[in-house]
Amino acid sequence: MRSFCFAAILMAVGTATAQAADNGFYLGAGAAKANIDSFESNGFDFDDVGWKILAGFRPLDNFAVEAEYMDLGNERADLGPLGSANAEAKAIAAFGVLLLPLVPIDLYAKAGLARWDVQGGFTSAFGNASFDDEGTELAYGAGVQARLGSLAVRGEYESFDIEDTDGVDLFSVSLTWTFL
Repeated sequence: MRSFCFAAILMAVGTATAQAADNGFYLGAGAAKANIDSFESNGFDFDDVGWKILAGFRPLDNFAVEAEYMDLGNERADLGPLGSANAEAKAIAAFGVLLLPLVPIDLYAKAGLARWDVQGGFTSAFGNASFDDEGTELAYGAGVQARLGSLAVRGEYESFDIEDTDGVDLFSVSLTWTFL
C-alpha cells in the first residue's frame, strides 16, 4: 500500500512539474463571435464571427501577460425605406492574466486595456454618411484552457465598452503554442 501511495505522489509531482515546464512565450490564434448591441443608439445590433491572434509570456504558473489583435467582424443591415447601414470593428488589447493551474487545465481571469476602432456608414435616398470612431477602455475576461504539453486549447469570454453601444461581448475558441 505504501508503494502505491509513493507512486501516486511521484506521478502527481511529475505531472505538475511537466505542466510548469511549459511556461514561457506563447502565440495563438482563434475564431471569435462578437456581439455589440444598440450600435449608435438606433437598435442596430452587431453580431458577427471574427478572429483574433495573441502573443503572451507566462513567467510563472499563476501569472501571464498577453497582447491581442481582435477582428470583431463586420455587419450590414437593411433599414427598409431608410436605406442600409454597415459597420466594421477591430481592437487591440493588453492584459494581465491570473491563472489557477489544475492539471491538465487552467482556469483564468484577465484584465487590461482595449483600443477599439469602429468604421462604417449609412446609405439612403437622401445621401450617405460615414463614421470612424475609436477609443480606449478597460477590458476584462475569463476562460479555461486545456494544456497538452506546449499546445493549449482555450475557450474564453472577453468584454469592453465601445462608445454609443452596450459594449462588446466576445466569445472565442483559440489554440496556443508555448515556446520554451
